[in-house]
Amino acid sequence: MSHLIQKLAIFLSMIMALAPPCLSSMTTGSGYLYPQFYDRSCPRAQEIVKSVVSNVVAREARMAASLLRLHFHDCFVKGCDGSLLLDSTGRIVSEKRSNPNRNSARGFEVIDEIKSALEKECPHTVSCADILALAARDSTVLAGGPSWEVPLGRRDSRGASLSGSNNDIPAPNNTFETILTKFKRQGLDLVDMVALSGSHTIGNARCTSFRQRLYNQTGNGKPDTTLDPSYAAQLRGRCPRSGGDQNLFFLDYVTPVHFDNSYFKNLLAYKGLLSSDQVLVTKSRESMGLVKEYAGSNQLFFEQFAKSMVKMGSISPLTGSKGEVRKSCRKVNSY
Repeated sequence: MSHLIQKLAIFLSMIMALAPPCLSSMTTGSGYLYPQFYDRSCPRAQEIVKSVVSNVVAREARMAASLLRLHFHDCFVKGCDGSLLLDSTGRIVSEKRSNPNRNSARGFEVIDEIKSALEKECPHTVSCADILALAARDSTVLAGGPSWEVPLGRRDSRGASLSGSNNDIPAPNNTFETILTKFKRQGLDLVDMVALSGSHTIGNARCTSFRQRLYNQTGNGKPDTTLDPSYAAQLRGRCPRSGGDQNLFFLDYVTPVHFDNSYFKNLLAYKGLLSSDQVLVTKSRESMGLVKEYAGSNQLFFEQFAKSMVKMGSISPLTGSKGEVRKSCRKVNSY
């Protein structure tokens, strides 16, 4: 009997040795995401992504936030499948045309540059969805934020969803309840929502994204009472009642290109730029508690942000034989 148990133990250990690493990132259905996915098929994949992103961010610090945002906007629509990158064709209406992305989403040429370099190194191997996930991590690190191991193995979708992009991505003027509902729809909770909102410690927003807070927040012709009056006056200087729609403003006016917890400190001072930022303090006691925790500890914010990014990056990925690995991130493969 003991001999049989010993044989069984050896057999189980062999199975575990053959199993993919990072089982905690297991996807349902047809496969796993794990950080070592390209170790054999394209060993320099992560190095190549990091090199391109480093060069681009060195030239333009704002691009770090733009690349991070692309990953968010991709994952919230149909899962992390690279659908955001597709251009419109005869049968595809691009997500780039949606309200959250039109005249706003940027960095597509950077993804093209990364993809081109990877195709030369290891053709038809690294997916565009994985490129987005790696570029988001590298951008965060380059801006001074936390690092994390990126589970890999996503494949690219053969379609896009304009309606999904319009409806599923949180908007600057959404209520707290609506934003939380959109996060929960993706399997993300309140902690993820508050931590991931901290990505607004870098990047910019257009005047049109927050104008209503300055002049007519509730339809009574008065500014948002949850916006610091002196900060509002400063913003009105470059965001008039009409015109200047595309004028850019730092989401975090204190350390605009440095990834840190000053975003949360701004919220506690009622100097969050977007309504969707400030509601984290004004509409939920639990959410406010998290804001206070992250404002008080940069390390705590970094740890949770990294965890939540891995969780977000694992939303409904295509794995195994699903989808494809695109040769060009802007169009599906032709067979």
